[in-house]
Amino acid sequence: MPNHSKSDIKQRRRAAEVLDRLRRHIDLRCELDFTTPLELAVAAILAAQCTDKRVNMVTPALFKKYRTAKAYAESDPDELEVLIKSTGFYRNKAKSIRALGAALVEQYKGELPRDLEKLIHLPGIGRKTANLLMADAFGQPGLIIDTHQIRVNGRLGFTEQTDATKIEMELRELLPEKDWTDWSHALTLHGRYTCIARKPKCHECPLTDLCPYYATLPKP
Repeated sequence: MPNHSKSDIKQRRRAAEVLDRLRRHIDLRCELDFTTPLELAVAAILAAQCTDKRVNMVTPALFKKYRTAKAYAESDPDELEVLIKSTGFYRNKAKSIRALGAALVEQYKGELPRDLEKLIHLPGIGRKTANLLMADAFGQPGLIIDTHQIRVNGRLGFTEQTDATKIEMELRELLPEKDWTDWSHALTLHGRYTCIARKPKCHECPLTDLCPYYATLPKP
């Protein structure tokens, strides 16, 4: 058996309690709308520097027009850009989506591979989206580290890192693999709606007695 220190065990127990409370407090899910792994991959590319709500307004028409990796690869850049323009950075996003479609056709017969390392190296994907795909498209454990994760894990005292990959590796040691996906959605949604960057809504938070950040705040 691994030799865990008392502080390690305490952190694991505290993490388990955090997740248990957030499971009761939040509907844990990915807020991007999709029906296939490819749709989720495209939606995730569009979500960079954009809200999930805005992406979900754009994707119904997009997914209706382009149904396969080949369709994206062969899409007219101007037509694709018009459809996704409101998500911002649309030229770069269109290039990434077309490149992803081409890579999938060339390397994987048009299908997304169910392998984290292979996903990471696809155009427009990267580590965060690869973990998202593993978790929500393929039902495998995934730690999806976004800006909310960085902030909330830091405030809760589970990391002192600000690099997403380093935080992912720390959480892999802290959490049981079966909890990775729930942790991803729980802390991201908590950070999106309650533990926000400026003026966090501590009065709405079920974790204040477990939170080192809250303990430092001036109390009325």
